[in-house]
Amino acid sequence: MAQVHITNVRVLDNPASFLNPFQFEITFECAEDLSEDLEWKIIYVGSAETEDYDQTLDTVLVGPVSAGRHMFVFQAGPPDQTLIPENDVLGVTVVLITCSFRNQEFVRVGYYVNNEYEDSLLQEKPPSTVEFSKVVRNILDSKPRVTRFTIDWDQTGDATSVNNENVPPPSSNLPNQQCVGASTSGIGVDTAASKFIHEAATSMNTDSNGSIPDYTAVEMEH
Repeated sequence: MAQVHITNVRVLDNPASFLNPFQFEITFECAEDLSEDLEWKIIYVGSAETEDYDQTLDTVLVGPVSAGRHMFVFQAGPPDQTLIPENDVLGVTVVLITCSFRNQEFVRVGYYVNNEYEDSLLQEKPPSTVEFSKVVRNILDSKPRVTRFTIDWDQTGDATSVNNENVPPPSSNLPNQQCVGASTSGIGVDTAASKFIHEAATSMNTDSNGSIPDYTAVEMEH
């Protein structure tokens, strides 16, 4: 069975300027002491058409991880504006939080992100060149999409033997969970991003997730 379950994610500083860092307060539970660190990533989807414009905003190693509940704040700088297609800067896109163990991705949390000018005049008549300092980023934190992957936690070479991998934790504040079979860390995001972004276009609203107390601090290494 899965050794790690994300029980809550709080999006901090939201809405915020496009140029502000992303900040996520992540709470997770670990069933037993882990022999290696967990690798967390924040990925910004630059275009729904291809993963060529995806940007890994930051990667951190969290550990050592002992059995119990843990919490940390994961912060990453904004995406490089020059790497985003001009037509994809404004509107709806996706930001992903992924976690891997021994180079095996076992969970992915996706959020809709809406980028738009705060000024109504700029919304009606946007400038020919995007003025990023005037763009506001709004993360739809009330509707995350969670996908969990079956992995080989013990490296026995038989990841498919884990049948209870995708049972969501009872106290989870992360709805819309999906489950798939064995996975590695090299999974592309473009196949689902287009539908993901399209569905978000008509459902942009915000709601805050509650925090979970009684956590154990863990160290992060960049």
